Amino acid sequence: MTEFWKEHSRQATVEEMMLDSHAQELTQHELPEILSLLPSLSGQRVLELGAGIGRYTSHLLTQASHVTAVDFMESFVEKNRQDNSHYSNASFLQADVTKLDFPKNSFDIIFSNWLLMYLSDEELTSLTERMLGWLSPGGYLFFRESCNYQSGDFKRTFNPTHYRSSAHYSHLMTTTLREESEGAEKQVFGFDIVLNKTVQTYIKMKKNQNQVCWLLEKVGRDTACQEGFRTFQQFLDNQQYTRKGILRYEKMFGAGYVSTGGLSTTKEFVDLLNLNPGMKVLDVGCGIGGGNFYMAKAFGVEVLGLDLSANMVDIAIERAMEEKLPSVHFEVADATKREFPEASFDVVYSRDTILHIDDKLALFKRFHSWLKPGGQVLISDYCCGEKPWTPQFQEYVKQRGYVLYTPPQYGKFLQQAGFSNVRAEDRTAQFTEVIQTELERAAAMKDEFIKEFSEEDYLAIVNGWSDKLKRCKTGDQRWGLFHATRN
Repeated sequence: MTEFWKEHSRQATVEEMMLDSHAQELTQHELPEILSLLPSLSGQRVLELGAGIGRYTSHLLTQASHVTAVDFMESFVEKNRQDNSHYSNASFLQADVTKLDFPKNSFDIIFSNWLLMYLSDEELTSLTERMLGWLSPGGYLFFRESCNYQSGDFKRTFNPTHYRSSAHYSHLMTTTLREESEGAEKQVFGFDIVLNKTVQTYIKMKKNQNQVCWLLEKVGRDTACQEGFRTFQQFLDNQQYTRKGILRYEKMFGAGYVSTGGLSTTKEFVDLLNLNPGMKVLDVGCGIGGGNFYMAKAFGVEVLGLDLSANMVDIAIERAMEEKLPSVHFEVADATKREFPEASFDVVYSRDTILHIDDKLALFKRFHSWLKPGGQVLISDYCCGEKPWTPQFQEYVKQRGYVLYTPPQYGKFLQQAGFSNVRAEDRTAQFTEVIQTELERAAAMKDEFIKEFSEEDYLAIVNGWSDKLKRCKTGDQRWGLFHATRN
């Protein structure tokens, strides 16, 4: 590794550091994009790992209370010091991150650009555990890496880079834990994903989907997590939304869809929005992107799709490459933690996904702030009837990790969040009609379904849909449609 960077640090230029002859042009567009994804730096103690010649250091210094910039190449550190030592809130350190250490809770934000891909899995796991110690609780780690294959166009006599998949990074970073003691009390910490997305500059300028960034938050971990998984995202991707499970849903709902009614209900509900070209839509729980593609094609809107399931977003990105729609983007993100500037969107749209979220009022307040004045929120979601529920329904809700309310309660949350013109409709009758239609379609394509998946998969879907009808009949399960406006 040392020899590799000695070869590529002789002049300490941005081209050498990025290993790309188009570094200046890329930086011009990429730098503001990356900085826009960071949490607020105001008053924060920032650790920059792999700072290089200071491409980001100067920008971090203008906002943070203090920045400690670390790199293991002397020429890079000296160039950074030369350009940025006039800032009184800067420290520069030449060090190998695999041997680096700081006191507990020393930083609020750790920023790293193109560093972790030079570490082995063992070194990365060790560094991740130490970073959990260096960060204060609630602190953030932002990192960006080249995934899958090389991106820069510099020729290399040898290449020590580990081109991991995005999923590999996410798994490794979120499964590493650190135990900390405070007196007699012990607490376990880990990282939760706030966002995980491709760098759009590289898509636009190089048609490269493999520049990927993450924002993670240090959180306390309950060692008795749902179904034995350490994070809710892991529960989703390994339980309900495995890749096979998603494709089974799509077979039932129709190409591109994993929510009730597929294209038919999407058309009906989207028509309520009176979309116009150029509008910006945020789709929370975008699934595999069918609704996003429909809105972009039919109305000329820009759509950003968020989903906590990495499996969903992986499939959505694959479909986006086929669709070739530059106005549609996707990212793995937790909508309860993702930040957007106020008045960023004309519409917040969500189909059958908020059922997983505990504090719906807090989420709806976030939606309200993200919408422009006059902006609209449109949500369909699983709801429930009045309690007491049947034991079977209680077990179903627990197993799925759902948090359900009646349609009127849902509407009240939207009003309390500040929305006006709130329409809260019980659409359970439509829900049961759609399910019945989907069951009939499943019976008609039984042989095709079994050939593509298996008989076990077919029975799981058919029985699951039949159980939905039973739950609706008892009054336990409801389906709601909610439409409201920000004044």
